[in-house]
Amino acid sequence: MGSPPTSRRSRRWRLVSLFGATALAVTAGGALACPAGAAGTNVDFATHCIPPAVAGLPPIDGTTTASVSVDDAAPKVGDTVTVTYTVVTPAANNPTALALPADIMTPTGKVTLGGAQSGDVTVTGPKKNDPVPGYGTFPSFSMTGTFTVTSPGAITLSPGDYNIHTSYILELDTPCTVTNPPAPVSQTVTATDSTPVNNRAISLSSASGNAGDSVTVSGRNFTPGAAVTLAGRSGSSQTADTATATAGSDGSFSAPITVVDKTTTGIVAYEGSAWSDTAGAGPAAYVVNDTTPVPDGSQKLTTTVKAGTLSMSQAGNSVALSAVDFGQGGASTGALQTVTVKDFRGGPAGWSLTGKVTDFTGPGAKIGAGKLSWTPSCATKAGSPSTCAAGSAGAVGTAGATLASAPDSAVTGGEFTVGAGLSLDVPAFTPPGSYSGVLTLTLS
Repeated sequence: MGSPPTSRRSRRWRLVSLFGATALAVTAGGALACPAGAAGTNVDFATHCIPPAVAGLPPIDGTTTASVSVDDAAPKVGDTVTVTYTVVTPAANNPTALALPADIMTPTGKVTLGGAQSGDVTVTGPKKNDPVPGYGTFPSFSMTGTFTVTSPGAITLSPGDYNIHTSYILELDTPCTVTNPPAPVSQTVTATDSTPVNNRAISLSSASGNAGDSVTVSGRNFTPGAAVTLAGRSGSSQTADTATATAGSDGSFSAPITVVDKTTTGIVAYEGSAWSDTAGAGPAAYVVNDTTPVPDGSQKLTTTVKAGTLSMSQAGNSVALSAVDFGQGGASTGALQTVTVKDFRGGPAGWSLTGKVTDFTGPGAKIGAGKLSWTPSCATKAGSPSTCAAGSAGAVGTAGATLASAPDSAVTGGEFTVGAGLSLDVPAFTPPGSYSGVLTLTLS
């Protein structure tokens, strides 16, 4: 019997974010938003400040100008990000006629997280300031803190409440709170899942054989130079039939394995000391023929179910994302063209559908690939042996992410409908024009 084709397929979409001239109020001097690691956008927000009681002054309702910057705008889940909250113009003044000398102010505050991760980041500043004249405006100051990334996707950072503590003659505090929290977003980081996409794949020279026959296993996308173990599988368990191979400089290999165990349902290949679906491929379906003699007076009846292929198709190859306004930026949204996955191979092997995207290029500028996030969905057609699972919501990026998958099982197969909501985080002052990138999907 010939080998059932287990094909790897790729499909590409051109994603276009249309910044129409009619939707923009363009002013001279527009520039790209700050790159990764640079300061965020200055934002203004209403602030309610309470002077120290000793000052005998009523609360101050004013406007704070501030920004939030990060040391890494494209972290991975588990990374620690350093946040710097800079109050450019405080809402509060020195509440007394007494001039304040240098280096007596200690600021503290918080930064509010939103989007893929919520919570507050506590930030503190050094005891350092320029002299402040009586009733003069407090000078600009910066505070720093850190947070650990726990979820993939776009994480927004907004300036929050802050407090100015002065240590001169008396220990005094001037707390300032955001009047209508949260304050406008000043910075956005796009976090990616730290788990790399596994693109390893194998195929067999034959889908069946007699006990003791040899079958050639061909692999691709393994780690160059890695030792690879070939093994038989009986359902979810590994059999005693094993062999070894070494991946070439291009990550491929071709090596035989002798299959003796009559309960074998598939063959896998993996790096490391034991099977792992993050460092392996398969199982590829394999059946050991039943060669039991037919008793006298009996007839052996045989039929064949022919294995098909693993394939995908798409409803279209272009997606137009919604327009955003120059000076405001934000989410340019749309929906992935529907993808249909058909698994007619039979056997125990599941499948994985992954995607990666290029930078979005436009008129003299670009929007980084890490700014595109998706929220995957997957539906299984009634009667299918397998059940598909949608990938995690989060950034796509150039490294790629999983859109949908179906697990290995004793029997797999079926039809599946895959989609995703798309959101491109466009920096506020990206030059007007049409920006496009290419999203490539790979089924393996």
